[in-house]
Amino acid sequence: MPRFLFLSLLLTTTSLLASPQSSDSLQTATPPVIHSQIGESVTSPDGSITLKCVAKKQAYAPVGSPSRDTDIYSPKSVSFHPDGRKYYVNSLEGCRTIAYDALTNRKLKVINHRFKSGKGKLWGTPSPYYPFTHYPDGLDKPFAGKPVESAFCKNGRYLLVPYYRRTFDINAQDPSALAVIDTRSDSIVRMLETGPLPKMVAVSNDGRTVAVTHWGDNTVGLIDISDNDPSRWRHHAPVAAGRKLKLDFSLTEKVDRDSDSGNLLRGTIFLPGDSILLVSGMASAISVINPCTGKYIGTINDLWSVRHLIISNGWLYCSRNVAGDVWRVPVKNILSSISASKGRKSFSVKGWERCKAGRGARTIESSPDGRFIFAACNGASRLVVIDTAGGKMRKVAEINVDSYPVGLDVSTDGRRVILTSQGRNGRGGNAVNIFSVTRP
Repeated sequence: MPRFLFLSLLLTTTSLLASPQSSDSLQTATPPVIHSQIGESVTSPDGSITLKCVAKKQAYAPVGSPSRDTDIYSPKSVSFHPDGRKYYVNSLEGCRTIAYDALTNRKLKVINHRFKSGKGKLWGTPSPYYPFTHYPDGLDKPFAGKPVESAFCKNGRYLLVPYYRRTFDINAQDPSALAVIDTRSDSIVRMLETGPLPKMVAVSNDGRTVAVTHWGDNTVGLIDISDNDPSRWRHHAPVAAGRKLKLDFSLTEKVDRDSDSGNLLRGTIFLPGDSILLVSGMASAISVINPCTGKYIGTINDLWSVRHLIISNGWLYCSRNVAGDVWRVPVKNILSSISASKGRKSFSVKGWERCKAGRGARTIESSPDGRFIFAACNGASRLVVIDTAGGKMRKVAEINVDSYPVGLDVSTDGRRVILTSQGRNGRGGNAVNIFSVTRP
């Protein structure tokens, strides 16, 4: 089969098994740039939900504009604080996290991720699990960290922010780091090393364990955070999801680590009970890990190329970037399949359902009651709403956002949805879109 025809079929397939070549950046072409407008709104056909763009944060807005914010530089993700009073935006290339008032959108604090070295009072004793192998003097080097995703722990007291890489490590081969931000002062109070190229961070349901997923080498780091004092948090041995990659890239010329990274591990979530951790790969199936024993159990091979995982109302929801769809399956079906596997390394789960969302479905989140799933669709430059009422998923609304959205979060009261538009190939992005949500 000709290569161009194969790729065309690959990108348009609606089958359950997606190609293991999909990645966060794989697209057929860069879509046109779109800019949303404050005041734009959309209502679902049945009137069950209305979205309205009520505010924006833009690096490119004219000087003096109320939406101008030059700290918004390649915004990767956004997270509402559990108490609903603040939200945090990670500006990846800006190497900073910005805290905003959730009611007024006023900027409260800019947290800079710049360090004179990887040593000092913020750092503990280096972990034996993450040695510097390409930069022997890595601990002494000054660097800036590129914040990717985030997660809250200790009832919102701390915000955990992993760095895509330390800036001197051009190909993300040596340890990166994770910042612990005290949300009372919005300042960094602890630093922990991680494996190469960490992207997702997840906290167990009991709040005692943190999983940090390393896109760079097919491993997942585990941190014991059971103590209330972050200085006493300790690393467990990382777990390889399959085979750990051996990294030996150039130290002077950049390579595409967004695609040259094995399974491209991304979505990470603890199932109820915390004895099962699911980690999806954008170039693989869904890995199953026992975080209690630190053992890799096997893979759920029904669904490939999943970017993001969430749980809502007893369902596991999965977004797939290239296919542009959202899948779901009852969590109880996953647990039953793993329990009945009898030592097999490959699991098949029954009961999957699919809904088309839009090109480049990236981050997904649910409304507090679980009825609606919101999806940031990168290629389509849309915020998409999926209704789960009536026992099935249906796309019921979509609205323009600034190109090209990647991150998304929903406020704790369900009345706000915020998206971060990072941009692509030097186009679009550098914007945060803030939407009100109205329901009867």
